[in-house]
Amino acid sequence: MSSLSEAVAAGDLDALIRMVDGLCSSRDWDGIVELRDRCRHALEQRGLQLWPAAEYAEYRLALEAPGPHAGAVVDEEAGRFALGPLWEVAGSTHVWSELRDHLPIGPARALCAHDRVMRGEDLSSDDSIDPHVLEIPRRLEPWEPRYPVAVYRADEADFTAPELPPLTERELPSPGATVDDDESIEALLDIGAVWARQSNGRAAAVAVEGGAAAAVAALGHAACRMAPIEPDLGLAVVGWVAASGGAYGRRRGSAMGRFAAWWLVTTLTDVGWPASPDEVGAAASRLSWRVWEPLDHVAGWSGCLAIESPQDGLSWALEAFDSYREDDELATD
Repeated sequence: MSSLSEAVAAGDLDALIRMVDGLCSSRDWDGIVELRDRCRHALEQRGLQLWPAAEYAEYRLALEAPGPHAGAVVDEEAGRFALGPLWEVAGSTHVWSELRDHLPIGPARALCAHDRVMRGEDLSSDDSIDPHVLEIPRRLEPWEPRYPVAVYRADEADFTAPELPPLTERELPSPGATVDDDESIEALLDIGAVWARQSNGRAAAVAVEGGAAAAVAALGHAACRMAPIEPDLGLAVVGWVAASGGAYGRRRGSAMGRFAAWWLVTTLTDVGWPASPDEVGAAASRLSWRVWEPLDHVAGWSGCLAIESPQDGLSWALEAFDSYREDDELATD
């Protein structure tokens, strides 16, 4: 491949990206592997900054190549600058039987399996999947939602949020008295952690005595827009926010979002971990869920929940947002 050698020697990223596209069109997966390897070698040996081409080559392999090539590129570190983690990219376009024998041993293999579970596969009988990476069932339970999952393409991805009911503006009561519940606050803040720590967002959470509206008021709001939702939609919202990278963060993936939903329910209801699926489902149904937004919220990523435990007289509220920076041209698109 003289043209490949020339493009690598010249450090021509545009040409290398076009080559990846062409090799995918001709389904020359070995050619893409060679391109990836040459780009990495040029970085290691000559300092040429060709890692974007190498990362793009691996992304396209995970997305489009047959199982042996797709599985081989999946690990925890791969795809750091891709549209999403490569275990999720590969899981989005391959059934588990295509990948299981080709994924390297490690956490990413289990995460890929759990992504396939999110897409409807029942892998509960596959003992080759490490049960300790995510201690949640390898099948969707009847009480769970169909969580939002990513759709990846060659140059873009869709991370569609759950559809919410219309929110109604309402005045809020006096703030509830805050309670010392560090574990629940930590579980709530972890849902929006990527937005707050890696991106342009923020997250705040509170636990109070009283109802859900009093918890939102304790975050400093006199009024908001709010709507009640069923527990399964509440879990879907948690899963979507916890999976998301927002504007600039690294996406954690839908399987991690599902885990966050299970962890939150067990934390708020004091169900021991690991918990049986029936226990978690019953605990989630005992909680009263609401989605809400501040009156001044306009655009961007929003993940605001208020959750009430009527039998305990306690409520929790999460306020999480992200957006593009004002100087980013995407902010005005």
